[in-house]
Amino acid sequence: MPEVVLAVDVGGTKMALALVDDEGTVLAEELRPTPVEADPLRVVAPLLEAVAVLTRRLPSGTEPVRVGISSAGPLDGPPGTVSPVNIGAWRDFPLVAQVRDAVVEAIGRPAVVGLANDGHCFTLGEHWLGAGRDVDSMVGLVLSTGVGAGAVLDDRLFGGATGNAVHLGHISVNAWGERCVCGGHGCVEMYARGPAMVAAAQARGWTGGDDAKALTADARAGDPVALAVVDEGMRALAAGIATTATELDVTTFVLGGGVSKAGDVVFGPLRRHLPEFAVLPYVTNLEVRPAVLENAGLLGAAALALRLDLP
Repeated sequence: MPEVVLAVDVGGTKMALALVDDEGTVLAEELRPTPVEADPLRVVAPLLEAVAVLTRRLPSGTEPVRVGISSAGPLDGPPGTVSPVNIGAWRDFPLVAQVRDAVVEAIGRPAVVGLANDGHCFTLGEHWLGAGRDVDSMVGLVLSTGVGAGAVLDDRLFGGATGNAVHLGHISVNAWGERCVCGGHGCVEMYARGPAMVAAAQARGWTGGDDAKALTADARAGDPVALAVVDEGMRALAAGIATTATELDVTTFVLGGGVSKAGDVVFGPLRRHLPEFAVLPYVTNLEVRPAVLENAGLLGAAALALRLDLP
């Protein structure tokens, strides 16, 4: 009988949960909007309700339930707490303990719960069932309102001491640049994330819209400001990718997220700029692939759960 785990993907606007078997088949799914509340318990309440609904659909048994949670960071893996930038009510919030207790309350079985940030779970999903399933090591990138990332090295997720490893969006690519919200200077995110490119284009007189989808559409149509800004953003991202490749000795990168859906208008300049920065012999053959999964974060949370050791 295939093993079934509970996968949880917590985002700023929605919470997705699913029962997933060890082949990656989604057997049941629950979606809840993420409440905009100041009370952390009111924010978690619909998530815990969905946990109860799904765990009651698990096959009967007495063994612990494996649960994998994907959450925006920063987080602290060992104590299982999260402080997502897009959920202001959660600061050092004990999400792992909350989910573990909800499973016990719903079905009386213990739970083993793993927690990883959303970039890491995206990477696990694409490595398990997506664009990176043919390689042992890869870096996954999410290019959207921010720049998230994670790495699988020799078929193992590289989480780091706290679960925040490979924060590619906050690699400095301009040491003399303006200060980033993280406290650093000239980080990749300041140039490559969708809102940053839109703001840069608007500062140069672009009036085509207020989101990255409109900006990349205009770039595809040949608008010179849109083309220039996207090119600059992808040059910054190329520098961050090359730095990460040089440090980790990894040559396969999988790029997903909303901005990546623009296709060649993003991948073209990104690939063109990579040789400017990936210059050492062992990273000159870098490959950036488009992601293929629509639910990589949720499937990555399931992959995380399947890798947990049972007591």
